[in-house]
Amino acid sequence: MKKDPVRVYTHRFVFPPEAEDENQHVNNIEYVRLLQESAIAHTRQNGWTPEELHSRDWTWVVRSHFIEYLQPCRAGEPIAVQTWVANFQKIRSLRKYRFVRESDGTLLATAQTSWVFLNLRTGRPVAIPPEVLAAYQAVPAAEEPGES
Repeated sequence: MKKDPVRVYTHRFVFPPEAEDENQHVNNIEYVRLLQESAIAHTRQNGWTPEELHSRDWTWVVRSHFIEYLQPCRAGEPIAVQTWVANFQKIRSLRKYRFVRESDGTLLATAQTSWVFLNLRTGRPVAIPPEVLAAYQAVPAAEEPGES
């Protein structure tokens, strides 16, 4: 790893008009898509591209998501998604997220995803290699981002 890992990554985003559902707020599936997008952006920021992982026959896959929606979001509102790794286990990592409306600091949703590290060829879980672990610094619960 060439640089110190970014512990908490902020991914800025604006949902497009087609992200809204019949209730005139951003559909829940759009949040799930953004969970993955912000995790990949954080991983890229810390020096690992999906292409480099794949060249070594490695990949991350989602085991589960948990999302709690707190306030509605409308298309066009600038959103900051904060994401960080909460912990590592042998083959898993727990990543957490906060969705914040930038205009007023409102916490829109919180989420967490359990990621599993796989051998891309076999599709089987494998231990997370030390060089991948070195790209992250887990954030203990006491140091997680909170409401401003």
